[in-house]
Amino acid sequence: MYNKVILIGNLTRDIELRYTPNGTAVAKVGIASNRSFTDPVTKEKKQEVMFIDITIFGRAAETANQYLKKGSQILVEGRLSFNQWTDNTGQKRSKHEIIAESVKFLGGRDTQSSGGYNDNQQPQTQQANPQTQPSQSPEMDINEENIPF
Repeated sequence: MYNKVILIGNLTRDIELRYTPNGTAVAKVGIASNRSFTDPVTKEKKQEVMFIDITIFGRAAETANQYLKKGSQILVEGRLSFNQWTDNTGQKRSKHEIIAESVKFLGGRDTQSSGGYNDNQQPQTQQANPQTQPSQSPEMDINEENIPF
């Protein structure tokens, strides 16, 4: 079976770092991921926000704890995991979470990224400076008999 998830989002809280009894770092964090779409019935632009729990292990957990904070934008690649437990009142509970296999930090150092990933967003293009554009080449008078093919 194939179980792969790729998400971009902003941290909803600072990372909670703990260690297992054998010394493995475990980081728990949540991200918010946005999706913009147009309602097919009303033609109204809408935005949907998903809140996802992420678990990061090992050195990646320690590095994330060191450099990321609430609001930081990350790209997470991992697998979907389903947890079930019984709470203190005896009620059965469950939730899905992402077990991170790769975490990439997006944005610059100490910057707050605005919003999450928007799959309708168009990439920004830079306008070239007119002075740096190559000048148009002069027209040439070429006799077709001089072309070897």
